[in-house]
Amino acid sequence: MINHKTILTHFPRMPPNLPAYLLLALVAASAGAGARRPPLPAANSTASGDPVYLWPLPKSVSSGSQTLTVDPDLALDPQGPGGGSAAVAEAFERYRKLVFAPWEHHARKEDGGYDIAKLTVVVASANETLELGVDESYTIYVAATGGANSIVGGATIEANTIYGASRGLETFSQLCIFNYDTKNVEVRHAPWHIQDEPRFSFRGLLLDTSRHYIPVDVIKQVIDSMSFAKLVPSYPNLWKGSYSKWERYTVEDAHDIVNYAKKRGINVMAEIDVPGHAESWGNGYPKLWPSPTCTEPLDVSSNFTFEVISGILSGCWNVTPHVRQWLDERNMTTKDAYKYFVLKAQELAIQLNWIPVNWEETFNSFKENLNPLTVVHNWLGPGVCPKVVAKGFRCIMSNQGVWYLDHLDVPWEDFYTSEPLAGISNKDQQKLVLGGEVCMWGETADTSDVQQTIWPRAAAAAERMWSQLEAISAQDLETTVLSRLHYFRCLLNHRGIAAAPVTNYYARKPPIGPGSCFVQ
Repeated sequence: MINHKTILTHFPRMPPNLPAYLLLALVAASAGAGARRPPLPAANSTASGDPVYLWPLPKSVSSGSQTLTVDPDLALDPQGPGGGSAAVAEAFERYRKLVFAPWEHHARKEDGGYDIAKLTVVVASANETLELGVDESYTIYVAATGGANSIVGGATIEANTIYGASRGLETFSQLCIFNYDTKNVEVRHAPWHIQDEPRFSFRGLLLDTSRHYIPVDVIKQVIDSMSFAKLVPSYPNLWKGSYSKWERYTVEDAHDIVNYAKKRGINVMAEIDVPGHAESWGNGYPKLWPSPTCTEPLDVSSNFTFEVISGILSGCWNVTPHVRQWLDERNMTTKDAYKYFVLKAQELAIQLNWIPVNWEETFNSFKENLNPLTVVHNWLGPGVCPKVVAKGFRCIMSNQGVWYLDHLDVPWEDFYTSEPLAGISNKDQQKLVLGGEVCMWGETADTSDVQQTIWPRAAAAAERMWSQLEAISAQDLETTVLSRLHYFRCLLNHRGIAAAPVTNYYARKPPIGPGSCFVQ
């Protein structure tokens, strides 16, 4: 059977002396600007023994027993070459609106007296380039003014890049809790000292916009929710074909989505799924179809097919006369033709300084012919990445049995416990695993249910990919992790994200009765 999945990234190729930095996504650098402080204890619990209600779990934390109040007119104090960037100011305003209700500013105490009046954000670099290799690490200090770890205003975030600062702002926002008795926003368990960075560079969500049209505003909502979970690369399929003239994406839409995502530290990588899954292309270019009655896969015998692929970046082949003739002249089977198609598409991508990302069938069928720059994307099942990295290729895990969001019967526990490095003990080979991606295929999801299909199960995978393995492995799944995931699901709901109950047997189902979101 001819498989038909090939992805070409649309981002430039990185320099040859950075072979690990080939797929544009977010990655934390191994070394930061300035001296690093000694590592902190694993971030499993607060000083009082309570779970750390931060998602995903930071790399290391220390905390105390104080409760600090936060000024509703919290001010940004930007420092360093990158602290004054517009991106930092915009991110600060977004999070301030999430933390404080509008009426809280009017109810502010006239005499002040808040423990945290300023948030100092120190960013070492003004470089806003978003690429694989960008540093997402950050450090947070929160302490009462005059305390041992005090800074002016009571809170500071230090980061090497604006994208690390953005991750730090998300974590700080989760520390801020509204007290309904005092009507103050508080930071509990202070003083806090948090050091954090992701374990994997590639932490992806595939958003399928080809099976159902997803409006631009909904795509932006998904991007916002991804930033809350520090799940960063995104993959809308921006197809030219459409179900109607009212369900199309313009070039301007694409630019808008990419720019919106970049401000949140998220890359958008368009998936070009060829030679199959591209039937709609023939609506505009009929010559791409082998024949009017055989509309996919694309016509492998036509140079025009590859001209279109270059320009915008398997049974049919047997029964269409001119394709069958082309195969016979070259003594090719349809399997040979698929190999020819993939390798030619790879060649086009590399000539354009792009990096090919191929679904695993290409590796399974002709690994010895793939370009060494190829990133192999697992989806069929477990045990693939160990084989891929043993041959020197990079790998992304998306095992359909555990990380396909449209599989509604896969519980959150499976998303959480699936480990991208399973079966790989060699340290050098582990470095070739870029990370993973949860896939929101859209056959049964549209605007009405896409968010509750994604969340909260995608958050379980997000913590697996962000947090340190030792920290997440030390937690009890059904007590500590579950209570924290309930809490994060409620946070998403409070922020307007339609995250479904955590423990329903089928994902995206509504609650089965009245009750608190913290126990559903």
